[in-house]
Amino acid sequence: MNDVFTLLRSHRSIRKFTDEAVDDDTVAAIVACGTSAATSSNLQATTVIRVRDRDTRAEIARIAGGQQHIVDCPVFLVWCADVRRPGTAAALAGATLVSGMTEQFIIATVDVALAAQNAVVAAESLGLGICYIGAIRNDPQPVSELLDLPEHVYPVFGLCIGHPAQDPDVKPRLPIEVVLKEERYSDDSDEFAIKNYDETMRDYYRTRTGGTKNSCWSDEMAGLVGSERRAHMRRFLADRGFEMR
Repeated sequence: MNDVFTLLRSHRSIRKFTDEAVDDDTVAAIVACGTSAATSSNLQATTVIRVRDRDTRAEIARIAGGQQHIVDCPVFLVWCADVRRPGTAAALAGATLVSGMTEQFIIATVDVALAAQNAVVAAESLGLGICYIGAIRNDPQPVSELLDLPEHVYPVFGLCIGHPAQDPDVKPRLPIEVVLKEERYSDDSDEFAIKNYDETMRDYYRTRTGGTKNSCWSDEMAGLVGSERRAHMRRFLADRGFEMR
């Protein structure tokens, strides 16, 4: 295994940062690494907004459930799926944006995820820590208003970047045999593997919390996919011009 493998396998979410700044050139270079990611049909549907204002960050932190690291981290970025800019380019070529297509939504959202992960790897290669903030989707409308997002643009997630002030263990992932299938989908052995993984996760949480958290992956999934979550997103996306037709 090479250094890239080691870096990718050592990812952790960092929620405590030192006061050391990350200079603007480094931030720009990290985002530029993001823009070099694969992009479907060259759509390049990613817009990144750096939020420096502490009051704006505090409001986003409130929306995201009180995550103080949004306020405290040296760099906070909001990654947006942007079909407005391709629409502007289409207009320059004499065409009109046909809005609301589900494929546009998929392409733009995937583009953002690929770009952000490229940027994360770049940041971590410099010894920086990161934490994705999906909870901005708890209430994305005020986030959109705070950032003056126009129609056909929506905030997918935030990203904290900075020098780590903690050294958490790497969270165990599902066994590769559950994820990597041969020839066709089969989940015959998944239940057994997941039960074993649940015990691994229980041990991880007990160790990380000094025994105060007794949970596992199946418990977490029961809460995540076993109930309705962020049902407001469909209407919000439609109002943004992502009508899913």
